[in-house]
Amino acid sequence: MKLKRRHREGAEVSTESLNDIMFFLLLFFLIISTLANPSVLKLTLPSSKTAVQMAKQQVTLEVDANHQYVLDKTPIAFSDLENGLKIELARTQSPTVVLKLDNTLSIQDLADVMQIGYSLGVKMVLATKATTK
Repeated sequence: MKLKRRHREGAEVSTESLNDIMFFLLLFFLIISTLANPSVLKLTLPSSKTAVQMAKQQVTLEVDANHQYVLDKTPIAFSDLENGLKIELARTQSPTVVLKLDNTLSIQDLADVMQIGYSLGVKMVLATKATTK
């Protein structure tokens, strides 16, 4: 008596509908991305519940809404900012600049100041204002 072995079929996952689902997801994200305006970037500068105090020697650079620069309580023009930072940082052992920018300024204003700090090789920290309840 000869017994035939039956071949068992392995478990299968039907993936026929996955193509349709992926197509609809792609179509959905394309439509949603055209509704968003990619040229607008709305950012607010960070704030915290408490202001952080730093123990190291630091140089404070404040920029107000009118683009008035104040370096350690001394007003300075933007064109003289790099030289003023060099002088102030020569007086400290571990140069750290704390940036206090007004929240109405653009990110480009922050990038301009940070580019000067990068060219001087100094560590820059963005300070936050304490929020009031």
